[in-house]
Amino acid sequence: MKRKYFGTDGMRGLVNKHPITAEMALKFGMATGRVFVNGNHRHRVVIGKDTRISGYMIENALVAGFTSVGMDVFLLGPTPTPAVAMLTRSLRADVGVMISASHNPFHDNGIKLFGPDGYKLSDKTELKIESLMDEPFSDSILVEPVKLGRARRINSAHARYIEFVKRTISPRIRFDNLKVVVDSANGAAYKVAPPALWELGADVIEIGNKPNGFNINDGCGSTSPELLQETVLAEGADIGIALDGDADRIIVVDENGKLVDGDQLMAVIAENFKEKNLLQKNGIVSTVMSNLGLENFVNDLGLELIRTDVGDRYVLEYMREHGYNMGGEQSGHIILSDHNTTGDGLMAAIQIISFMVERDMRASDLCKRFEPVPQILKNIRYDASGDDPLASKIVQQAIEDGKARLSGTGRVLIRKSGTEPVIRVMAEGSDAALTEQVVDDIIAAIE
Repeated sequence: MKRKYFGTDGMRGLVNKHPITAEMALKFGMATGRVFVNGNHRHRVVIGKDTRISGYMIENALVAGFTSVGMDVFLLGPTPTPAVAMLTRSLRADVGVMISASHNPFHDNGIKLFGPDGYKLSDKTELKIESLMDEPFSDSILVEPVKLGRARRINSAHARYIEFVKRTISPRIRFDNLKVVVDSANGAAYKVAPPALWELGADVIEIGNKPNGFNINDGCGSTSPELLQETVLAEGADIGIALDGDADRIIVVDENGKLVDGDQLMAVIAENFKEKNLLQKNGIVSTVMSNLGLENFVNDLGLELIRTDVGDRYVLEYMREHGYNMGGEQSGHIILSDHNTTGDGLMAAIQIISFMVERDMRASDLCKRFEPVPQILKNIRYDASGDDPLASKIVQQAIEDGKARLSGTGRVLIRKSGTEPVIRVMAEGSDAALTEQVVDDIIAAIE
């Protein structure tokens, strides 16, 4: 069945436009509650959110929906997505909800769901929720007054999560004498990331820590790292950490102000995990977007790089199905499934800094594990109501010609965006000029 409301990572869209409205959030809460209310025990739902002003509207509508079908609601307030996943398990909730549009601007918002095991819901369950949302309203779906749910705030949520991420490294490791800049993107992690690193001993400089409902991801965070780079250099910091709006991804800046993407971070963690015999399988999982340089580095370690479709959901699905405990994306989603059930930017940061301490290395040395193969990515918009450009024989021939020109030295990847009418054309190869020409030729054929 085709999804109507859910995308690859929950529902997301422009606030106060269908489907991100108060009415739909109410229906969402009622439908999700009906799926998870089974048995005679008191049913629980955990709800977290980022700092968007629309979070109040969506949160209240969800509370009304869940309580009307008999679920007790635990409200966490502004809390990272990985904290919601962890607390869903810790509080023995039936379902966890995160209100966030991740790295999008404030005018977007969305809803992500976690099952009682802390993992994102299956397609089957999401489709069931969608079908219930579209059912005509009837009083019969509402519980008797005596069975209405209650709502209360969990004031210990931040402290619980801070202790959780701190315990993912040895208690013997301290970050004393390290100056760390933390950019919380004016988002969900502004109350947890700085204190967690400070409690581990670091001298913390905070930026992106003054949310006002409108400035989430605005000129800060993992998608706008320029402020972090400037601050690291100005403060003479040892490392900079940038999270996104819901803190499930991370970008690092070394002491020289140079960006470190998710591919390099995966290389650092894979090398350290292999040395400590912490990998459950002889490899790691990433996506088709990860650089060939990472694949070559991992292979040189004697490990395999498994590639999935783009999206941390697909990385995690493969990890669960095949028993891998480390994976991630070039964009900075790092999944360490021995500890958490989703990408966790703060946890990844703590792991990276702990490796700096253990090896007594600067961030620039630790986080440069391989030389990236030149990679060119360009986007082109198309008319979604017209013919599929990728079905054109001219375009198909241009793609085949490009693959032939890079054969043995690189690769070509063409994919449609899952959220907008955009075709992403990516190529990488040892010859940067040739690689860019291949991309330009394919785009010209599409045009």
